[in-house]
Amino acid sequence: MKYRAFTLSNFRQIPQIEKLSEDQKFVIEVVGTVLPFKVSSYIVDELIDWNNFEKDPFYILNFPQKGMLSEEHYNIVAKLLKDGTDKATLKKAVDNIRLQLNPNPAGQESNVPSLDGERLNGIQHKYRETMLFFPSQGQTCHAYCTFCFRWPQFAMNSFKFAMKEADLMIKYLKKHPEVTDVLFTGGDPAVMPTKYFEYYFNAILDAGLDHVQTIRIGTKALSYWPYRFTTDDDAEDLLKLFKKVVDKGIDLSIMAHFNHYKAMETDAVKEAVDNLLSIGVKIRSQSPLLKNINDDHEIWSTMWRKQVNMGIIPYYMFIARNTGAQDYFAVTLEEAWRTYQKAIQKVSGVCRTVRGPSMSCVPGKVQVLGMQKIHGEKVFVLNFLQGRNPDWVGRPFFARYNPKAIWLDDLEPAFGEEEFFFENCNLKLHIV
Repeated sequence: MKYRAFTLSNFRQIPQIEKLSEDQKFVIEVVGTVLPFKVSSYIVDELIDWNNFEKDPFYILNFPQKGMLSEEHYNIVAKLLKDGTDKATLKKAVDNIRLQLNPNPAGQESNVPSLDGERLNGIQHKYRETMLFFPSQGQTCHAYCTFCFRWPQFAMNSFKFAMKEADLMIKYLKKHPEVTDVLFTGGDPAVMPTKYFEYYFNAILDAGLDHVQTIRIGTKALSYWPYRFTTDDDAEDLLKLFKKVVDKGIDLSIMAHFNHYKAMETDAVKEAVDNLLSIGVKIRSQSPLLKNINDDHEIWSTMWRKQVNMGIIPYYMFIARNTGAQDYFAVTLEEAWRTYQKAIQKVSGVCRTVRGPSMSCVPGKVQVLGMQKIHGEKVFVLNFLQGRNPDWVGRPFFARYNPKAIWLDDLEPAFGEEEFFFENCNLKLHIV
């Protein structure tokens, strides 16, 4: 299959789109004017059940829904489009709405380091052992998720992270021997032709960075375009490069994103997974818990079991980030924990490698361990899986129970404390 993308400009060319009413098509135009919209031919032809598209998880994952904008924001854009407003006026209104959707969640801007006085806008270094690299050639995706927390990468240039200079990446790594893991992210690095993977990976291999022990690739290609690892023109060369990295003794991990077990059932994804595993690549899977998509413990337990059966390691259950269409996808922290608990109870120990539910927030990755009553007070029990300060990792803490809380910012310290121990911290990485 040859890759084809459908965006706001050509989505009416999708043959199955005729199943939608004109009102439904207009919703796509309105919401897609604010939040980026892109879907691959693989999703359209092989994943979406068009006989039940309104409730299909992959349709909702890729096609904008009215509830993804507030009623106020939706009405503003809808009126401008109906009135045929000029592009400049429309853009000004849309940019104003986007700025109200928290385009910089979890303080990402504060993760950007400097080197010799130069800001490295294609690198993030939030956690001591892990450096994120944003190759400029990989700052798009085969398709866009409607829940994406990096939607500003595709919609707002002022919030874009990208770098093409491998030499700056190597120079930074040489100055930071504490980094064991380099995570290529985006966007989606798997949209890059193999020659760019070769450029960056060979730079790491040739630099003799003994402290770099793992290279990760954050990608949704297995869900949205598995042919990247099977029949794409340079798929064979990409697999050869991956094997070269593995043969050098470096752990190469695909950080896959499966939001529903049905994404793992096509022949194309099964072949892609087999190809990767056969050359020693590891695959770990993560996903947010999403209302309207996968907020059912049966979906998660089924997904984890299928992943283990395929040789994939369940890794993270996330909580939908506080950006973009959060209100459409969010479940409460209590609901998230109960979904996780019910799901983890239904699988054997080999599936229980998954950690969650976890919030990737300003101070770090905070896991909801559950709820308890301590000295008569009902509390959330929380834990740092990762932290800006490595000393926070593994430290449990307590928050007052709030049945409506959907994010860390909704919580207050328990037991009369005035603030959490990590509040008012320096947002820069703590190297200790």
